[in-house]
Amino acid sequence: MPVTDLVLRRLLIDLETPFARHWCGGDAFRSALFNALSMSFPIGEQFFIDAVKAGCKALPPQQQKKFSIEVQGFIGQEATHRRIHSLFNVHLQRQGLVNEWEARAAARLALLEGADPRHALGITAANEHFTAILAEWILGTPELLAGSEPRLRTMWLWHSAEESEHKSTAFDVYQALGGSHAWRVTWFRRVTLIFLGDTLRQTVANLRRDGELWRWRTWTSAARWLLGKRGLARSALKPWYAYFRGNFHPRQIESGLARRWLQDNAAAYSVVGSG
Repeated sequence: MPVTDLVLRRLLIDLETPFARHWCGGDAFRSALFNALSMSFPIGEQFFIDAVKAGCKALPPQQQKKFSIEVQGFIGQEATHRRIHSLFNVHLQRQGLVNEWEARAAARLALLEGADPRHALGITAANEHFTAILAEWILGTPELLAGSEPRLRTMWLWHSAEESEHKSTAFDVYQALGGSHAWRVTWFRRVTLIFLGDTLRQTVANLRRDGELWRWRTWTSAARWLLGKRGLARSALKPWYAYFRGNFHPRQIESGLARRWLQDNAAAYSVVGSG
């Protein structure tokens, strides 16, 4: 059953005031990694919105009605993420960082024009699974954002919670359109390579422009947060592999961390509507 209670929230933080270059606990690597991810969001979120909107439109009228509330909530949340990260990215540009990810993504997405809408949905579902994995890692690893600029810590935790909330929307619409398991996992393999490759390239580019790429502390931080006991690789492996199962559904990977954060931090946002 589709989710029908996606809440639209206005994040109550100041994104006009500049922030420190190493805003994430004074750590150059963590800051560069989060900055890289943020650079992908404006173009990525718009693609996800367009893919889900087109996919829902391609459904028979009765199924469109079934998904309309959830899709409306998905679009609202993703549009808010796009706007918030656009504001964040303005500060990165002023700090001298260059968004190289966006141009590569735009060139690849142009190749999908005129394609069956299930392809865009399959790509979106794959990316949404990745963002859900990242969200669980961020929400479940408090030390990752320890010492961070408080308003930016709130921004990332709020975004993570909402990604977890709507992680099954694109997947459900893809399934409703008759999207095959074979194409779903094919796109997931491709997205894995593209997403990890782009994340690494942009993070390295950020560190190079920051003058921090070849410092020992940068590499030790990278090793800890990517490969260590609480690192991304270990946290992501099991949910990444789960996507290949024939009976997989995003809601099978549910920890409650997102719901708890939203409940415990209601003062950080105002509710402006629901899907």
